[in-house]
Amino acid sequence: MNGFLNIDKPQGLTSRSVVDHINRLLRERGLTRSTLPKVGHAGTLDPLATGVLVVAVGHATRLIELVQSRPKTYLGTFLFGKRSDTDDVSGQVVEGDAARAASITRAELDAALVEFRGSIEQVPPAYSAVRVEGRRAYRLARRGEEVQLQAKTVEIHRLEVVRFEPPELMLDIECGSGTYIRSLGRDLGERLGCGAVMSALVRTRIGQFEKSEAISISDFTAESVVSGLLPCAVAASHLPAYVCDENESANLSHGLSIPPRESAWQPANPGHPEVFAFVDSAGALLAIGGWDHRWPELRPRLNLIAARGTEEAKNGS
Repeated sequence: MNGFLNIDKPQGLTSRSVVDHINRLLRERGLTRSTLPKVGHAGTLDPLATGVLVVAVGHATRLIELVQSRPKTYLGTFLFGKRSDTDDVSGQVVEGDAARAASITRAELDAALVEFRGSIEQVPPAYSAVRVEGRRAYRLARRGEEVQLQAKTVEIHRLEVVRFEPPELMLDIECGSGTYIRSLGRDLGERLGCGAVMSALVRTRIGQFEKSEAISISDFTAESVVSGLLPCAVAASHLPAYVCDENESANLSHGLSIPPRESAWQPANPGHPEVFAFVDSAGALLAIGGWDHRWPELRPRLNLIAARGTEEAKNGS
């Protein structure tokens, strides 16, 4: 019971509540606290947002960081001429410069968007999960405490206008990990001199997980939640793969490094990739690997086959 669920999250639910729902479905299958697999999610979506939420089950939870680090795409809708303490319409919304918002031209918008492509500095929203001295920023903000967050560098790979009907704007955004779309809209509104809040957000992709293939959470049942699991290998499908024979798989299960065979690489001759996937002949993911440059040999960095063996031993199988 290891793998990923590509869930189309509806508006109004937190990412945590989706995880709790999957846990309830697994318990309905008769699993006890000792046999219930771990469940987690990759890339938080606020209650206002909809779209792709990747839920990891079992050993797949060890691959969450690999999924979260992948590029994400969004359709974001923004209202110019307003401001909010949360940078979206779920907070305390106040009027900005409505006249200026209504007068923004497409040429002005296009010129401003240029500044938000590539590597940019971005201050996360006060109402966010960023930690401030060990505490979540949103918890401090809810208590009325002043939250001072540091700017960080994020990557905006694509930023294109889908619809512009002042004061409303819809953008198609592809970005790197850690980007806050609310902050992007807020800063664009300030750049144009009128303020802006995010009014809707749809995540259309995270890595290999597409919204067109996502399943509504209401369609999952205690029976289908397991049959709907995608294999762990999906999370590593963008990486070069090293296909292990039986002896190599046995060595990996003990955490040992192995000398590389050039014929085992897919695609062939990938050079010395910093990160790659160890897979078996059927394509199942055994480990995430890296080079041991002391020899040089290939070594497991995140070992799923070892974890699987430990679990089987614990369960007496």
